[in-house]
Order: sequence, then structure tokens, then C-alpha cells
Amino acid sequence: MKFPSKFSLKDIANLIQCEYVGDPNFEVLGMNEIHVVEPGDIVFVDHPKYYNKALESAATIVLINKKVDCPEGKALLISDDPFRDFNKLTDHFKPFQASETSIARSAKIAESSIIQPNCFIGHNVVIGEHCIIHSNVSIYDDAVIGDHVTIHSGTVLGANAFYYKKRPEGFDRLKSGGRVVIKDHVDIGAACTIDRGVSGDTIIGEGSKLDNQIQIGHDTVLGKKCLIASQVGIAGCVVIEDEVTIWGQVGCTSGITIGEKAVVQAQSGISKSLAGGKIYFGYPAEEVRVKLKELAAIRQIPKILDILKLKKL
Repeated sequence: MKFPSKFSLKDIANLIQCEYVGDPNFEVLGMNEIHVVEPGDIVFVDHPKYYNKALESAATIVLINKKVDCPEGKALLISDDPFRDFNKLTDHFKPFQASETSIARSAKIAESSIIQPNCFIGHNVVIGEHCIIHSNVSIYDDAVIGDHVTIHSGTVLGANAFYYKKRPEGFDRLKSGGRVVIKDHVDIGAACTIDRGVSGDTIIGEGSKLDNQIQIGHDTVLGKKCLIASQVGIAGCVVIEDEVTIWGQVGCTSGITIGEKAVVQAQSGISKSLAGGKIYFGYPAEEVRVKLKELAAIRQIPKILDILKLKKL
């Protein structure tokens, strides 16, 4: 998420009322999660296990809960609770705005597109040419939809990321200030849910087709010409490369990559990154030939046990 203008390190420290290490005029351009940070961005870290990853990332401002050596060319914001203060920055730069109408006045919708009754379209949404948005679709603030996109009834674009920190009093939500971006020639079925990014974008690539009842988590990037069948659940921060096919009821963990032209067969569970150009099946998902051999071997276990019993006799 980029800020509307440049800010100084001192400005940001004053906003969240914390100490800082570095030039007071050090340039701050935005804030992001670690997998999408760029120079000028703030990244937060609140566990020693991840200090080095944050300090060595592309981010040039690190919001951290301990005073450590500051890498050259970077700056630190020292906070007793970086998670809380990252939320403060989201609230400041991307505050929630209540809607007064079902289609926000700030939404930009091409004249050639059709919006069916009972849709909700939030602030600053952009909808391109020749789209059809069927009834009862909800498109939250800041979503960007390209040309020739079809979205069927009951779909929700832009709900909050499922991202929580456990505290003694309960779960604290990491607030979402990112977007959903739908590229050209995408079809989205009925009752799908695509969450917005925490600070970046959740992206559905050009020409991809989604069946009904699919969940796509925050900051996930789906490539071009992918096919996703019904009841697939994809967690946050997943990269799915071009022309991947995922059949029904597949579950996918967060933070992994599925390579180009991979095929994942129905009811599989993806627990790690998968190379492209192969067919996968099972839980955990493995190459289908390997998995089928494994299942065939398992079927032989009763026979093997019978043979062992006979030998004992």
C-alpha cells in the first residue's frame, strides 16, 4: 500500500508515538507485508525468529519491538507492539468508510457494463468495459475489475484477510487495506469469496475461470488462464502460476507456489510448493503416479499380514 504522498520517518513515528533510529527526514513511501515489500516501505516484525528476514528484506523501514543494529541505508521504528502500530497506520491511511448508497458515487463503471439489481459496489471501485455483474454481488472498496468480466450471484470481493494475532483477551485482527484486482476476461462463479490484500493486492489473472463456491485468501496471486473447480479453498499469500488446473474440493496452505501448468486432482491437500507441468493427487499432494503406487502398496498390507501369520503357524 503506497501512501498518498511522501512522509518522513519522524512523521510516521509521531503518528504511532514510538521511537525511531535513523535520519528524521528518511523517506517513507508506504507499508507492506514482507513478501511484497519495496524500497520506501514499512514492514513490521515482532518475533526474534523473523528479525533478520525483515531487516534484510527490500523494505527500508522496519517496525520492530527491539532496538537492534540498523542496516545501512535503512531506518527503524521501535514499538512495544508492532502489530498494533501497523494497524494504526492502516487505520490512518486507509480508514473504513461507511457507504450511503448501494453503488458508491466514487465508483467508476463503464457504460457498456451491466450491473444487475441488489448489488453492492463500494468506494473507488473500478469496473471496465462489457462486464456483467449478477444480482447480490458485493464488491468492497477499491476493487479493480477489468474488461469482459462476469461475476455470478452471491460472490463477495474484498472481505478482510483471515489474519489474527492471539492475545490473552482473544484474537486481534490484522486490518486489511489492500485491494482485489480482477484482470480481463475472467469468469467468477456463484458464491465465491476473494479476500483483499492486507496491504497489497489479491490478483486473479487474465482469462482465468473460477467455478462456484471458491475461497481465495488475501494477497494470493492467480496467474493467467487458470481453471479452478468448485469448493476449492486457497489460503493467503499463495502464488499460482499460469494455466494451472485445480479440481474440486482441493485445500491449499498459505505461502506456497504452484508451478505453471500443474494439475491438482479433486480432494487433494496441498501442503508445500508444487513444481509445474505435473499432475498431483492425494494428501499431502504428490505426483499422481507416486501416489497411486503408494495406495496400491497399502492395499497389499492385509495380504502381507496374512502371510506373516501363516509363517508363524
